[in-house]
Amino acid sequence: MFIVGVTGGIATGKSTVCEVFKEHGIPVIDADVAARKVVEPGRKAWHRIRKEFGEEVFHKDGQLNREALGEIIFDNVEKRRLLNEITHPEIYSEMFWAAVRCFFQGHQFIVMDLPLLFESGSMLDYLYKIIVVTCEEDLQLQRLMDRNSMSEAKAKKRIGVQMSLERKCEQAHFVVENSGTISDTHEQVLRILSVLRSYKAHWKLRAIAGLCCTGLVSLLIWIGFKVFYSQQSTITRRR
Repeated sequence: MFIVGVTGGIATGKSTVCEVFKEHGIPVIDADVAARKVVEPGRKAWHRIRKEFGEEVFHKDGQLNREALGEIIFDNVEKRRLLNEITHPEIYSEMFWAAVRCFFQGHQFIVMDLPLLFESGSMLDYLYKIIVVTCEEDLQLQRLMDRNSMSEAKAKKRIGVQMSLERKCEQAHFVVENSGTISDTHEQVLRILSVLRSYKAHWKLRAIAGLCCTGLVSLLIWIGFKVFYSQQSTITRRR
């Protein structure tokens, strides 16, 4: 199984692209979904956020107040770095185990929706291919303002903290231009899906995994025999 990363800028349409993969039976592991899980009340990241950022970033019922936390981190680079240090290891752990489950289910490849792929750099070494979803800058700004009921100034600030779309596209294996119709985007993704399905990398990876498992089992059997014969020798000497 190989992993395909989907990234882009905020409000460029990553979710739209991922939905097409889901419709065609490709598992999608969403970093945002994992991020919501790791900050649920009682989780390790939840406790650390409460300690570092205080009660003001939580609702009365204990749920994280994302809007309040967002206001803090987007105005403070150090606070944003601290939040990433708290949440990213937990998020990637969630995604790792989800990927392991997909591997044993026999999927050829999976998709990971990773909004901050290039900004964090943590997952780059694990991805076989990268898809960047882009759109016209004015359209991105308007989508973000409409989606989040956000002022133009705040929307520009949110966009500005991310790597530029141009730089992301330069590092992509595939680019989906999402400025047109949904139908046009859908067709672009289907062409990429066709190419991905033609790859044979998953057989090589499964062969390597199989050899590793065989080696591990052989080692355990060898250790078992060593322990058994050692015990038998001890019993014989005592007699």
